[in-house]
Amino acid sequence: MLQLGYCITIYLAFMNLAGFFAMGLDKWKAKHKKWRIPEKTLFGIAIAGGSLGAWAGMYAFRHKTRHWQFVLGIPIILAVQAAAAWLLTFRG
Repeated sequence: MLQLGYCITIYLAFMNLAGFFAMGLDKWKAKHKKWRIPEKTLFGIAIAGGSLGAWAGMYAFRHKTRHWQFVLGIPIILAVQAAAAWLLTFRG
């Protein structure tokens, strides 16, 4: 059985890949005038642990970088998650 730390690492890796690729897919859909991924879904992926991937995807694909909600929101989510991880790791 996998230890909890490995499970968390696998989960976070998956969520960050999902955040990164969701930004890329939404950018592709925007360029091709297809059905778009809702903004609440993009934020949901970030909140669920994919904030680093979503932030990297924003700048790798140059997507949502003019929307203040994303420019401020995604890094704030990332900072809160990093602080929580630090507190749980070193204080818990």
